[in-house]
Parts: sequence; C-alpha cells; structure tokens
Amino acid sequence: MAHFVEIHPVNPQERLVEKVASRLRAGEVGAIPTDSGYAVVCSMANKDGLERIRRIRQVGATHHFTLLCHNFAQLGQLVIVDNSEFRLIKSLTPGPYTFILKGTKEVPRMTLHPKKATVGVRIPDHKIVQAILESLGEPLLCSTLILPGEDEPLSEGWVVDEKLGKVLDVIVDGPCGQDGPTTVINFVKGHISRQGAGDTTGIDF
Repeated sequence: MAHFVEIHPVNPQERLVEKVASRLRAGEVGAIPTDSGYAVVCSMANKDGLERIRRIRQVGATHHFTLLCHNFAQLGQLVIVDNSEFRLIKSLTPGPYTFILKGTKEVPRMTLHPKKATVGVRIPDHKIVQAILESLGEPLLCSTLILPGEDEPLSEGWVVDEKLGKVLDVIVDGPCGQDGPTTVINFVKGHISRQGAGDTTGIDF
C-alpha cells in the first residue's frame, strides 16, 4: 500500500516535503497534486519508474512524458528554446502549461520521444510541487494522472489512494487546480496539441 502524506497547501511542512523527496530520490513512484490535477511522478533517470508510469497510464512508447521543473533556469537546461519560444514560456509560467520541445543532452534518452527526440516541460504554479522540487534539487518525470478510458485527471488524494494505492509507493494529499489537464503547446509542430486549463488567448503560430 502507498504511503499517504498530507501536506499543507500554503505552508508545506519541510519535514514531510523532504520525506516525499527522499522516497522519490530512492526510486519510488508517487502521485502528487498540481495546478492541473494529479500527476504520477518519479525521479528523472528512474527507468523502472518510467515503465511503471507507462503501465499505470496504459500508454505506449510514443507517449510524451513531461519534466516538472522548479524554475525557468532548470527548464532551460533540458530543452532547446529560441528567442520567441523563450518569451512565450516566460510569459505563461508558472502555470498549467506543458511545452513540447527538443530535448538537450541533459535529458535521459529513455525520456525522449523515440523518433522526435522531444520532451514535455512545465513549471507548475503549486506550492506543494514547488516545495518537493526544491527539496529534490532536480526535475521530476511525470505524466498527468488520467486513468485509461477517462478524459480528466484525478483531483483528490483519497480517490487516487482508492484507485491506485496498491500500485504506487507514495501519495501526497493536497488540493489541485480544478480546470482539467494542462494546455499542451507543441513548439516542434507549431500548434496547440491540447486545450486545457491554460488560457491560449493571443497565442499565435
């Protein structure tokens, strides 16, 4: 059964945050609340964790994984960004947006799309996630926690525990944004791949 951790949404308890970070650092797979529903996460280079996430989400080899980043400086080390992309990402973050870009050599090859060498990156506007990322000291590999056959991500910790407590190692209980999954902006293809919680007014390709 998953270890269930309740973290304060405004003032995350440092002791509990470090407990979650240490578990993820040790190779565990968890579910955490974000500004756009729950995400299932593991450390960036955790190959076994990546495969477990694939099984939980029931997605194939071409599924775009996302790297949750603490800030723009961290994001900029992971993807190749030109000046116009830089300006747009800066204007939208932190927030409920995922950006698809070409990955750099800092990104484990297993995390990249096998044919396009692309990866998703995002900077969430969520104090619990930001506290975990700061404690961890590196990005988290993640996928929005949308169960097979459903369209919206799970948004309550007790529901995540009820449905996935047997296949996860740690579940963080905390409030989520309630406006659905992230908006996905694919810079490689030059279009908005998914309209979600993030406003796209004025974004033009």
